[in-house]
Amino acid sequence: MTNDPLLQPYQLKHLTLKNRIMITSHEPAYPEDGMPKERYAAYHAERAKAGVALTMTAGSAAVSKDSPPVFNNILAYKDEVVPWIQQLTDACHEHDCAVMIQLTHLGRRTGWGKGDWLPAISSSHRREPSHRAFPKRIEGWDITRLIKDYADAAERMKAGGMDGIELQAYGHLMDQFWSPITNSLDAPYGGDLNNRVRFTMEVLEAIRERVGPDFLVGMRYTADEVHKQGLTPEDGIEISKLFRDSGMVDFLNVVRGRINHDAGLTDLIPIQGMPSSPHLDFAGQVRKETGMPTFHAAKIPDIATARHAISESLLDMVGMTRAHIADPHIVRKITQGREHDIRPCVGANYCLDRIYQAGDALCMHNAATGRELTMPHDIPKATTQKKVVIIGAGPAGLEAARVAGERGHTVTVLEAAAEAGGQVLLTALSKRRQDMIGIIDWRMQQCKDLGVEFKFNTYAEADEVNAENPDVVIIATGGWPDTEVLETGNHLVSSSWDIISGHEAPGKNVLIFDDAGDHPGLQAAEVIAKTGAKVEIMTPDRSFAPEVMAMNLVPYMRSLQDKDVTFTVTRRLMDVMQEGDQLKAIIGTDYSDLREDKFYDQVIINHGTLPMEDLYFDLKPLSSNLGAVNYDALIEGKQQDFKENPEGSFQLFRIGDAVSARNTHAAIYDALRLMKDI
Repeated sequence: MTNDPLLQPYQLKHLTLKNRIMITSHEPAYPEDGMPKERYAAYHAERAKAGVALTMTAGSAAVSKDSPPVFNNILAYKDEVVPWIQQLTDACHEHDCAVMIQLTHLGRRTGWGKGDWLPAISSSHRREPSHRAFPKRIEGWDITRLIKDYADAAERMKAGGMDGIELQAYGHLMDQFWSPITNSLDAPYGGDLNNRVRFTMEVLEAIRERVGPDFLVGMRYTADEVHKQGLTPEDGIEISKLFRDSGMVDFLNVVRGRINHDAGLTDLIPIQGMPSSPHLDFAGQVRKETGMPTFHAAKIPDIATARHAISESLLDMVGMTRAHIADPHIVRKITQGREHDIRPCVGANYCLDRIYQAGDALCMHNAATGRELTMPHDIPKATTQKKVVIIGAGPAGLEAARVAGERGHTVTVLEAAAEAGGQVLLTALSKRRQDMIGIIDWRMQQCKDLGVEFKFNTYAEADEVNAENPDVVIIATGGWPDTEVLETGNHLVSSSWDIISGHEAPGKNVLIFDDAGDHPGLQAAEVIAKTGAKVEIMTPDRSFAPEVMAMNLVPYMRSLQDKDVTFTVTRRLMDVMQEGDQLKAIIGTDYSDLREDKFYDQVIINHGTLPMEDLYFDLKPLSSNLGAVNYDALIEGKQQDFKENPEGSFQLFRIGDAVSARNTHAAIYDALRLMKDI
């Protein structure tokens, strides 16, 4: 028995939830052909077996053909979904984890050029900025059709063994009816609040007729649009009480805000550098006003905040969704007294940003998430202990050291700097991105607990590495900024790293030529703009900073838009030359022979990195595999068995940016999938 508020059971109608921690609905974009197949089931089962009480799948499953999936959603309008839902549900129930699913019609939050090419539909013709479709305004026959579609989908989910469903109403069709901004209908579905909520109530009635009174049905909805023309908190409380008084709703899952554009989405689902749990007290107010079972999630990344939410009766169930993407074993670690071992969510939002760019959800610093069928969250011991020497203590090197340590190997890390971190140290100099250091701190603590030896201030050379008598050598030396991108004048430019690190002072009139499109370009722009300087960010691409992605771009824009910063697209920096105390930049374009001259006092290049690879090539002749990697074995999870050099005394591999410029996730994935079989 325990007094921990998070570990107390909760009775939701007839369903006993074994603790107070849940995963709220989200779409990791793992379906195949619209079905939640093996990968999807494995993802949720991993969290179920580690002790989470409730996992809410899908975000959201589509109930109608004219709600085509924009995030590779589950297609709940197909009968063939039922056995796949049953397989997923069974996989979680095996571990005493309740399973529900979120159902929706996206309304205008989709595109007409997807799926069956049916028009988007909404309660007005107003377009959503994010998805850009001009919707058809809904007609009576559509309403009749969609009510049936919701009921059909709910019946399928019950047939698939689900414990319940929730209906999505923030940014989707239901709350498009609710909001005065997006409802231009006449009565009975437009006008006053009761009319605007009528469609939702009719959907609930139809669902209850199909699934009966015992099947759990909840609402995940916005109770405050945080917009002067939208739903007010008072409206939200009134809607909440309508749900309570209807007797058809078993729980409320409260959010706050709007998701019709990137800025609104990022306020509703905050990322790193933004306040944690910003809507928790508001959710608590809804619970107090209604007396209804209340769930909530919005950047609740740590156990202390989650515990506070339950102990202070703000929530009945606390959602820790992105936290479980970072570490699926949170509950197990709490029950085992190992909270210090929980891999922290650093709020990088790589998971969601990938989804919104039509990718699948992956965690910045847990490369096993979403790869449960091929990558282990718990590292198995090796049958033979080896001596592993790793050069470099950035994210790739530290992950390699951690995994090798978990395997039971003897591990030594040689690092030229005085501390671990690599490029993450540079990233974390930005106040908004300082949480990224959690990627390093967690691995350092894990390595310390595993007995990994570190030698800092050690610039490793081949003889020194060989003297360690290694069986395996991992080169994780990272990269160095590449500024050699001009036809002439490369000696006159600086790198984004020079600015971020403080190695070089910002100028007064600065050009940042950013054709890498990642964080360092915008981080450098922030540093320079804060001094009051004039900054131009230029890219040859048709859009700037594509690697930063949607939600991560929002804080940069908020920081830069009130300063003297301009963005120039489809222009390429060709040459730089000195003219007096100015730098003349010759600017061209990939689209024509156009050339123009512009003058600055500083030119910054952001063009990725070149690998620091000298040590790798020095060691290659001494290695048994000559640095070669068997890609088939790597992908299939088998040991590396190259023996190209009979005189070689160790295997040699390089990972991360020591191979080529990529990102932190790629570096960590390199390390995990190589070292798990060493």
